[in-house]
Amino acid sequence: MTETNQATELFQFVRELPKAELHLHLEGSLEAQMMLELAERNQIDLAYDSVEEIQAAYDYSCLQDFLDLYYQGMSVLQTPDDFRDLAAAYMKRAAEDGVRHAEVFFDPQAHVSRGLAFEDVADGLIEGLMAGAEETGTSWGLIMCFLRDRSEEEAFEVFTTAWPYFDNGRISGVGLDSAEIGNPPEKFERVFAAARDQGLYLCAHAGEEGPAQSVADTLDLLQVHRIDHGIAAVNDPALVDRLADNGIPLTVCPLSNVRLRCVENMKEHPLKRLYEAGVCVTINSDDPAYFGGYVAENYVAAATALDLRKSDLAALALNSIGAANLDESRRLILLKDLAALASNI
Repeated sequence: MTETNQATELFQFVRELPKAELHLHLEGSLEAQMMLELAERNQIDLAYDSVEEIQAAYDYSCLQDFLDLYYQGMSVLQTPDDFRDLAAAYMKRAAEDGVRHAEVFFDPQAHVSRGLAFEDVADGLIEGLMAGAEETGTSWGLIMCFLRDRSEEEAFEVFTTAWPYFDNGRISGVGLDSAEIGNPPEKFERVFAAARDQGLYLCAHAGEEGPAQSVADTLDLLQVHRIDHGIAAVNDPALVDRLADNGIPLTVCPLSNVRLRCVENMKEHPLKRLYEAGVCVTINSDDPAYFGGYVAENYVAAATALDLRKSDLAALALNSIGAANLDESRRLILLKDLAALASNI
């Protein structure tokens, strides 16, 4: 088999793997073409006139470079229809990659601070997710993230606004994202305690640009169910043992980590070392429109650079289903489908 045929066959295998995606920012699935279309629809002036100009800006030296472009891009999202179209497009694209369950983030503070109503954002996203689920059969959960470069008081304000969405399960969890450096987890300890009291699922970004200690502090102070990114944990053997022993999942995003220079290149990515140490590692796409690949591309990139076998990829897909915030009946369906495919490896 030629190298090209091997790559094609691997990509097809990955797409056929039933899997969950647990680390996806809906605003980060805003493709360049949709950005331009929404800018025209809403009469928004962008600094870019073409898809090529937008894509040329995808050269980041650090997380902040990405965030600057990311927040500019989301300025085109203005109406409930915009958010609906965004979410529905992601669900369709994710299903093409074999995503059978998606737990997706959104950043309400970035929108209400632009004068949008929380309800317009949330209702639009939920409508799009529901439409996508009906079309593809992919189940979903919606996680509201607090922006860690803003105050806890502001986080409490959006938490209070979102209360009706918690009661009916339309928002199932809370997370913490944006710039990690200078914004430690203790800054948000009280609001996470309030979310925990509400019975919400808890997750938080840590150990992306920050050190292993950030992961440990996030576990201790915020008492999250899983860690988003978490790759810096590899530098602390005791922390790796803790993650493995307690079954704490990491939602790792390989292409994102390379594009944001959290790791030098894919061959040096710590995913395989964490996986072989028994940590519940999952593979995800983060902000795929900005980082050059949806979840299948992330699986393939990691497999190629780190010499992962098909059985390893099936195990990583198994981790994703096990780590998902799912009702058990749905989880069993996905596990059964994955086992059927894996039995032929």
